[in-house]
Amino acid sequence: MVLTTDDLDLALAAFSAGVRPVLDRDWSVRAGTLDWDCWHTAEHIGDCLLSYAGQIVAQPDGRYVRFLAKADAGASPAELLEFGEAGGRILAATVRCASPTVRAYHPSGLADLVGFTGMACVEVLLHGQDIATGLDVSLDPPRDLCQRILGRTFPHIVAEVADLDPWTGLCWYTGRVVIPDRPAPDRWHWQASPLDAAS
Repeated sequence: MVLTTDDLDLALAAFSAGVRPVLDRDWSVRAGTLDWDCWHTAEHIGDCLLSYAGQIVAQPDGRYVRFLAKADAGASPAELLEFGEAGGRILAATVRCASPTVRAYHPSGLADLVGFTGMACVEVLLHGQDIATGLDVSLDPPRDLCQRILGRTFPHIVAEVADLDPWTGLCWYTGRVVIPDRPAPDRWHWQASPLDAAS
């Protein structure tokens, strides 16, 4: 299942559309069921996307590039959204310029460009939903995008969630949605490495 940088653009657009109407609210409230507040969750999105770009560029052996991208302490919600969007666009540009043979470290496996793109989409949409939940709104990403994310990043659950709306399936598997008589796993994992590699 191929995910492209166009899909990352779609994920960022869904995140922006979901939270832009509530940029005037208090982002110090808890983000969904996370321990973080909405402000720090948005900061985490930007950091993750820039970190993935760093991995692709530097390709360190068995570790992350040693940096942490942080928002200014006084950043407004609008500026945090901008930080996340900038991180996503830098990652997308990095993926577009990289050799398709690039492999780089991630704790869940040696990731290819599509793997990093898929994980980035998950970070944007799921943490975006955490923020939205904390602010009493929700995201509404394209369902074909969610299906592509499931197929590439969570191939091991595609059959299990085939009867669900793809966005609901993503949210259920990662603990964001409760479905009666269908307990979510205690822990979830994703496929960072190519689909034809060991997960």
